[in-house]
Amino acid sequence: MDKLERLLNLTAALLHAEIPLTAEELRDRVGGYPDTKATFRRAFERDKDDLRSMGMPLRVEPVPGVDPPVDGYRLDRDEYAGTELAFEADELAALHLATSLVRLDGDDTALVKLGAAGGNAPTDSVGRVPFNDTLATMIGAAVDRKALAFTYNDVERIVEPWKLSFTRGHWYLSGFDRLRQDQRLYRVDRIEGDVSLSGPAEAPVGDVNEPIDLRGWELGDGPAVEATIVVDADQAAYARHILGDVVDQPDGSVTATLDVRNIDAFRSFVLSFLEHAEILEPADLRHDFVEWLEAQQ
Repeated sequence: MDKLERLLNLTAALLHAEIPLTAEELRDRVGGYPDTKATFRRAFERDKDDLRSMGMPLRVEPVPGVDPPVDGYRLDRDEYAGTELAFEADELAALHLATSLVRLDGDDTALVKLGAAGGNAPTDSVGRVPFNDTLATMIGAAVDRKALAFTYNDVERIVEPWKLSFTRGHWYLSGFDRLRQDQRLYRVDRIEGDVSLSGPAEAPVGDVNEPIDLRGWELGDGPAVEATIVVDADQAAYARHILGDVVDQPDGSVTATLDVRNIDAFRSFVLSFLEHAEILEPADLRHDFVEWLEAQQ
């Protein structure tokens, strides 16, 4: 773990602390510190100085309920929100990353809103996530409104980044793909080779406050196929919970129209309802699905 990653994790831990945390608690939560007590204390003091030099409202307060008193550390959220921090653009992006990285109960999902620090994230625990030069390049490009060049699925891409999301153990990049002339989602660890800058961004930025909805059947590069499915009354509530936008039918069933780019993921989704779901259209997709099912028997 390099120092930047350690500072990101330290910032997240301090900002989301409900009560002041001791140096030892921060060492355990953040990671990346030296093993020996003396070298840890020196590294920790340097990190505190770095945060203060950037304008971070670091507070040193007694840890509640500890006798004799022990110093604890936290970042004042209210003061932080109103403070103009002394960051360059890439440092500011990294800070926003750190303040947005939290582990949600039962769901390893963290959203990075590029250009705006998250303010309403749960604070029960801080998630440690991988961070590397590729992610730093992407964040800097989004803040500076630069396009990115990289290879994905053997195709050269020019993408204007909008936001990054860390969910289910993977980073995803959302942005405007100039080749497809549309918004696309890319799993960062599937990018082939290096990521480089490719001139200024041109397209308007999409809604960075809209959470990325990782519906597997939508992830792909081909043209979307509009598919309509029906889910019977027994599973209608579940379909409504998963999809949101469904049409209620008189018999209690619901229908939904999906943009399908990944056929395998779409099949898996339909099969998750067992005998309670059916593909209505298009006819060729329905036919292919039936043939595929018969081939599995």
